[in-house]
Amino acid sequence: MSMWEYANPRRFMGWTRPVLPWSFALAGLCLTVGLIWGFFFTPDDFRQGSTVKIIYLHVPAALMAINAWIMMLVASLIWVIRRHHVSALAARAAAPVGVVFTLIALFTGGIWGQPMWGTYWAWDPRLTSFLILFLFYLGYIALWEAIEDPDTAADLTSVLCMVGSVFAILSRYAVLFWNQGLHQGATLSLDKEENISDVFWFPLLVCIAGFVLLFIALVLMRTRTEIRARRIRALEARARRA
Repeated sequence: MSMWEYANPRRFMGWTRPVLPWSFALAGLCLTVGLIWGFFFTPDDFRQGSTVKIIYLHVPAALMAINAWIMMLVASLIWVIRRHHVSALAARAAAPVGVVFTLIALFTGGIWGQPMWGTYWAWDPRLTSFLILFLFYLGYIALWEAIEDPDTAADLTSVLCMVGSVFAILSRYAVLFWNQGLHQGATLSLDKEENISDVFWFPLLVCIAGFVLLFIALVLMRTRTEIRARRIRALEARARRA
């Protein structure tokens, strides 16, 4: 059986029904364990003090804000190439989730930045590109709402998603491109010398798993809602023609 058959609207609704509650349950479990472990059972950092514990919200939220846009890009490319409606609806469903993650990352970054930099905001390359990514999220959502024809909306938002992907990449790698930025280097790295201490690393991984599972659950739920809404609009249009 082709993988595309699982993305058929009817099959998609079928296989996601049992997956959805498990996704929410596992997300809740990972977030509960990770946040309690991180906030209450890890020591203060010798430089940053208790402020370091913001990483258990900030890092997963920032990671998912960028990866949500990448997921939207992939779904948009599938729409452009294969004209697969579920992929377009999945991209649309992911945008509000991504914008919330971006807001969380911006807000928690400000909380961390004030004691570290002496200000809640600085026009650092990574922060600036992240703010622009947030504006692209808002523009993407507004464009979907502004165009009545869903196929035209999917086409135009796909183009916007491709353009916005530049800032998603910059948000991830700005520290490498501009060494003069205030933002610290990568918290997660394959280089053992650059990685954070294991005492922070393990609860952070649990929190990241929770955010990933929460993203999957929310996107599946919202995609199911978008499919139902599309069916309702199709029935209404058929009724008007009759």
